[in-house]
Amino acid sequence: MPPAEVLRYTAFSTDPDGGNPAGVVLDASGLDDAAMQAIAAEVDYAETAFVTGVGPDGAVAIKYFSPIAEVPFCGHATVATAVALAERGRTDAAGGIRFATPVGPIRLSTGRDADGVHAAFTSVEPSVAELADADLAAILGLLGLDEADLDPALPPRLSNAGNPHPVLAVADPERFDGFDFDPDAVRALMDDRGWPATITVLHRLGADRFAARNLFPVGRITEDPATGSAAAAVGGYLRALGAVRPPARILIEQGAHVGRPGLLVVDVPATGGIVVSGHAVPIDA
Repeated sequence: MPPAEVLRYTAFSTDPDGGNPAGVVLDASGLDDAAMQAIAAEVDYAETAFVTGVGPDGAVAIKYFSPIAEVPFCGHATVATAVALAERGRTDAAGGIRFATPVGPIRLSTGRDADGVHAAFTSVEPSVAELADADLAAILGLLGLDEADLDPALPPRLSNAGNPHPVLAVADPERFDGFDFDPDAVRALMDDRGWPATITVLHRLGADRFAARNLFPVGRITEDPATGSAAAAVGGYLRALGAVRPPARILIEQGAHVGRPGLLVVDVPATGGIVVSGHAVPIDA
């Protein structure tokens, strides 16, 4: 069997040098998990998405691997894969796609505008819970922050819209921009707690605009440039807190701290899944 073709896209940007890179394998039907894991490690992006088949109902089966492990869901690789499929005419007449993911069915829409092809996914129903005091203390300690640095209007929570994400909001922009961390210590904490994706740190820029830093030490990566699953979790978090009035649209700026700025558009309905959208463009290998 010939080697799998790996496409490279960046999501949540129209600039190949911005957003979050993802590997995309549109035909992984002949690959087992070990082969997919090996490809993801070689690609060495935060995640690589693998289309493993198409069901009789037309749903596209997809799996996600970071360089070190399978990930239940990955928003930026979902957007990248949807754009790659749309560019190849593999959508329905309305530009829709249905993904069958490890966390459940995900609906997508695609379209084209002056900036290129864009995609939007609707997450699974979010759940939001208290963040344990010990977990909060551990995160703050690793970031060199304390509870006085947090935004009192946006208390810490554990929000899940496909992956569990601890969500913290830092009030002061200098503290938000300036915190640092030991990637190995953060990875050890995430592994111990069973958090497969990112720790999300927010700073509110305005009523409907946030900056985000997403800690994700894996391979050569320490911070994720643009995190679709975390954006969905943030939408669920804000709705649960009553910090937005649905239906609401918020914008999340992410990636500037690692030199790959991107923009995630998050639509928060009154009920149901959160809609996350953005562009994706190919990266020259």
